[in-house]
Amino acid sequence: MITIKKYPNRRLYDTSQSQYVNLDYIKHLIDERKDFTVIDSKSEDDITKTILLQIISESEANENQSLLTNTLLKQLIRYYDTDMEVFVRQYLEQSLVHFIEQQDQMQGVMKNMMDNNPFNVFNKMMEQNITMWSDKPKKK
Repeated sequence: MITIKKYPNRRLYDTSQSQYVNLDYIKHLIDERKDFTVIDSKSEDDITKTILLQIISESEANENQSLLTNTLLKQLIRYYDTDMEVFVRQYLEQSLVHFIEQQDQMQGVMKNMMDNNPFNVFNKMMEQNITMWSDKPKKK
């Protein structure tokens, strides 16, 4: 688990790397599926959610990157402070986990198809033949 400390000057410090980092670095950790937590340096409070929301907020400001529509955000806000809040949170989390698993499986299938297409098989055969011919002892 990587621990990142946030200092009062708003700087983020990765304790595992002993270096200051930025939000892009944290986004990279997320993309790499690395587990981390962000701790306030003074209070020692876990502020990971605040940092994650900041990343989302910055991404949502760019209309080309936006995932959350106004309609979706309004729907989510309506569920706060209701009896359904816990169920909606669990549903959204499980749905997204399932979606990511399906996406990973699909990427694996596509990679397998690309690795096994006739042109790649032919290229591998040619490489093996060239290696075999070049390794063969020459007759005098």
